Amino acid sequence: MDAAPLGPHDDDKPHEECGVFGIWNAHDAGAMTALGLHALQHRGQEATGIVSFDKTAQVDGARFHTHKGLGLVGDVFGDARIIGALPGHAAVGHNRYATTGATIIRNVQPLYAEFEFGGLAVGHNGNLTNATNLRRALVRRGCIFQSTTDSEVFIHLIAISLYSSVTDRLTDALKQVIGAYSLVVLSQEALIGVRDPLGVRPLILGRIDQPPENGRDQKPAWVLASESCALDIVGAEFVRDVEPGEIVIINDDGVRSIRPFGNHAGRFCVFEYIYFARPDSVLDGHGVYEARKRIGLELARESSIDADVIVPVPDSGVPSAIGFAAASGIPFELGIIRNHYVGRTFIEPTDQIRNLGVKLKHSANRAVIEGKRVILVDDSIVRGTTSRKIVEMVRAAGAAEVHMRISSPPTTHSCFYGIDTPERGKLLAANHDTDEMARLIGADSLAFISLDGLYRALGRPEGRDPGMPHYCDACFTGDYPISLVDHDENSRARPTQLSETR
Repeated sequence: MDAAPLGPHDDDKPHEECGVFGIWNAHDAGAMTALGLHALQHRGQEATGIVSFDKTAQVDGARFHTHKGLGLVGDVFGDARIIGALPGHAAVGHNRYATTGATIIRNVQPLYAEFEFGGLAVGHNGNLTNATNLRRALVRRGCIFQSTTDSEVFIHLIAISLYSSVTDRLTDALKQVIGAYSLVVLSQEALIGVRDPLGVRPLILGRIDQPPENGRDQKPAWVLASESCALDIVGAEFVRDVEPGEIVIINDDGVRSIRPFGNHAGRFCVFEYIYFARPDSVLDGHGVYEARKRIGLELARESSIDADVIVPVPDSGVPSAIGFAAASGIPFELGIIRNHYVGRTFIEPTDQIRNLGVKLKHSANRAVIEGKRVILVDDSIVRGTTSRKIVEMVRAAGAAEVHMRISSPPTTHSCFYGIDTPERGKLLAANHDTDEMARLIGADSLAFISLDGLYRALGRPEGRDPGMPHYCDACFTGDYPISLVDHDENSRARPTQLSETR
């Protein structure tokens, strides 16, 4: 499946996978969802959408309401009239970064369809690794796809299922897909949250205790979200992570859980801690900010060097640089200043502007850097283009030496589970050893945290157990825990058989 093209000012980082949010039994659910999506904006900036459900509407009237748009949450939902057109007690929302399918309005989620049982909206974070095979089989069966996103496979599998209830149809669909995913699903009967059997993609459950109304106690509102930072903005209390392979069904009777896949050891995406999640989120029991500081501590223990100043590459390198400085005793300084107000289409993407793009986003703080031996701390190197420009910028500001330290192991493999990374041939670490990479980016030295060091920083003192890794670390190891069906060169010879059983 093709990834979305990178914009003119995208640095060579892995890109966020999408964010999902759902709420049940809340006043102004549409507005609450917009707030939740705002907190999850870092997970996707291409497009956003909300579907709300109004149970007070007449049966023959419009009960589901939807609004989608290309751009940021504030741009798409900044008009109070738009929020006012999303009435109801329940809603689901989605922020999109396109890992499959072009960024066009028909691909914007949540996807909504009318079924014999009523309306259904689906928001999906992640990637299905057998979506091409499934899509081919569904088209042969007569299904007509309206989008080019792999998420629409869920809609058609639910539509053709022979089961009667929404939950059973969804479960039937889930048993036919392979991949890494979190889902929020809204019907007129329930809000449903799902994580894939290995829990690669995140999903958390929150609760809002509501004040009495007319002297009567009110039932709580329930929230599903990709990260806990989305709970904070709507005043929800963190309850727990949705477990790997768990389906959570929320309705007026409360919350219940089913586990159609049994119990599995999780393989949560380790890159959430390194880069993706917002620093104030708590995921899988770990505070992200503290985890990044511990990664920096471990990185310094493994690869510190004599220097005068520790400088983070903003913003994601900041917590690890703080940890590195604490462990090494070298002062921490903001030697690079980020401009937060650069738009993705600010200037036409000519080659000259592409080369200047890093200066639009970052500028060197010469007073901190000039004449100093500098250690730059960043979270990752993918293609190496931005790292090279950052090193050049710091040298131009008068640095005596420039050493780079990376708070992740070398990215040697592409991700097929919902993170937009280049094909393997374009990954710098897949084709060069560390010394060669240092020369190519122009650094005096380069070091990455070891895989064992990363695991130690995340609370696994024994390091990585090759027989039972705790995280999905395929981008560093090539150990893909979920079958890559669509990328098997022989997959076309084995047509997918769709479920026909009750």
